[in-house]
Amino acid sequence: MEKMGEALAREGFFVVNVDYPSSSFSIQELGDRVIQAIRADEDIAGSEKIHFVTHSMGGILVRSFLARNDLPQLGRVVMLAPPNQGSELVDAMGDWWIFEAINGAPGQELGTGPTSTPHRLGPVDFELGVIAGDRSINWINSMIIDGTDDGKVSVERTEIDGMSDHVVIHATHPFIMKNAEAIEKTIQFLKTGAF
Repeated sequence: MEKMGEALAREGFFVVNVDYPSSSFSIQELGDRVIQAIRADEDIAGSEKIHFVTHSMGGILVRSFLARNDLPQLGRVVMLAPPNQGSELVDAMGDWWIFEAINGAPGQELGTGPTSTPHRLGPVDFELGVIAGDRSINWINSMIIDGTDDGKVSVERTEIDGMSDHVVIHATHPFIMKNAEAIEKTIQFLKTGAF
C-alpha cells in the first residue's frame, strides 16, 4: 500500500499505513487491533475525519469493527478487491493444509456460505466505494471462481448492500493497490463520495 499512501499524502491526506499479522487472529480480533492502533495514534486522535483505504480482507476487518463499534470520526471508506460476499476459493480450498498454513484462521472465515463472516456482517451503513479488478494472473484460481474475477474474488462478490459506488478496473488482486487508475479513483472517492 506504499504507492497508494504516497499518492494520498501528495493530495494532502495524513496517511497511516497499518501492518497487521493477517493470519494470526480472527477477523474480529484483527479489526479491533488495527482500528484501535489507528485511534491510538496521537496524530490521528484529534482528526475530524478518519478515512479508510483497504485491500482484500482489510475491508472485512473494517466492516467487522464498524458492525460492532461507533466511530464518530468515520469519513469515507474505499475497499480494493474486497471479498464482501466471500470467495469461492475458500469454499474449494479452505480445508487444505497449505491454505490454512498460508491464510490462517481469518482466511477460513471468508467463504461464500451464509455463516461466513462477510455474510454475517450484513449490509454497510457508511460511505463506501468498492474498486474491483477484472484481470487474473492465476488461471487455476480463476477456473474455480464464477464470473469475471481478479484471481482471488469475483467482481460480483466484491459488491455489498449499502455501498455508495462500485467500479471495475483492469487490475489483478495482488497489484490493484499499485494500479494508477485505482489510486486515482480512490482519491476521487475520498474527496467526492463517488467514482
